[in-house]
Amino acid sequence: MTDSPAKKTKSDRTREAILEAARLLFAQKGYDGTTVRDIAAAAAIDPAMVIRYFGGKDALFARAADLDLRLPDLTTLPRHAVGEALVRHFLTVWEGDGGTIGLPIALRSAASNDLAAARLREIFATQVAPAIARLAGPDAPAVAGLVATQILGLAFTRYVLRLPPVVALPRERIVAEVGRSIQAYIDGARP
Repeated sequence: MTDSPAKKTKSDRTREAILEAARLLFAQKGYDGTTVRDIAAAAAIDPAMVIRYFGGKDALFARAADLDLRLPDLTTLPRHAVGEALVRHFLTVWEGDGGTIGLPIALRSAASNDLAAARLREIFATQVAPAIARLAGPDAPAVAGLVATQILGLAFTRYVLRLPPVVALPRERIVAEVGRSIQAYIDGARP
């Protein structure tokens, strides 16, 4: 006899409904374009429940934009393959294979909202920069910043702006082209 997972309480279901509605709306409309009332309506609850469960829009946004990039240990890869591996990893994360909606939420909102911009800087500082630092040595901050220009630029044009030529590009072409740019930064680093 096996133990069945605990059934979710009404409170758990409500919290999940609020978070799901918030993620969808923040991704579509950004932070400034989304209200607590919008989120409550999408979750089919009273707006006061959003405040009760999350404390407010800022705290809910921080939770909705939570993002673990699950970056691989880049030191285990052949150095010449790091650029393509990074691009392939990010595309996998963004396009649903174990992906997250957190980055599009933060990207859409970062230009007009300090909280979203701070969230992106935090993700960069705690996840991307340390992964690059293991390869780039003392030049790591500059290399990580340059890598971020490519990754965030790709994400913004493909998933937020939905620029038709970028959206239409086959995945493997993106991996090859953007990977080559990132590889140039990695190769130029002084380990």
